[in-house]
Amino acid sequence: MVINYLILLLSILVLSGCQPTTENAANAEDTTTLQQPWTSLFNHQNLKGWQILPGGTWKVQNGVLIGTSPADEPLHGILLSKKEYGDFKLRVVFKILKGDSGLYFRAEKTDSEVSVSGFQAEIDVNNETGGLYETGGRAWVVKPDAENIKQWMAANDWNELIVIAKGKNVRVYLNGHPTAALDNDPGRMQGHIGLQLHGGMEMEVMFQDVLILENPETLSL
Repeated sequence: MVINYLILLLSILVLSGCQPTTENAANAEDTTTLQQPWTSLFNHQNLKGWQILPGGTWKVQNGVLIGTSPADEPLHGILLSKKEYGDFKLRVVFKILKGDSGLYFRAEKTDSEVSVSGFQAEIDVNNETGGLYETGGRAWVVKPDAENIKQWMAANDWNELIVIAKGKNVRVYLNGHPTAALDNDPGRMQGHIGLQLHGGMEMEVMFQDVLILENPETLSL
């Protein structure tokens, strides 16, 4: 009788160790949900997958993408993706030290000093980061509140900028804070991703990551 009881107890212990609890199963499901298929547009080694348009200098150093340009350079140096994208969630980790950079999306190549037209999520030292500017079009479409940007952005340090474009709707987030929102916008629906070095000023900007998730389900983080 005692032996049968011990065998039964041992069986219960073994089964309970093999079967996940409801809580563990839920946690496993949450973890799976968070594992989104991000694609890196920057391989941390070279500029493969990008085209360098005239103006400024782009290089990879210690796994970081660095863009510089002197004040006497009139052209807007653009690093443009070879591939075009439509709907996406785009994430960059950047550090802006000098000047006015930007994250272009749904951009089109042009024969001009800027080399592209289309939307730019601003990245600069003048508390306008996260705003939306349409090059070759409406200029400023959404200009963020400078006091908010001053609080949300770490000066001379790494920051995260996320742009979500889904159909005619666009959202921009700086370090998790919403900085721009467009609904039913008439702008371009597809184009290149680009990084900018503004002409006519001294430039120094760094990018640690450039990640994209195509066809996101929502406009939220």
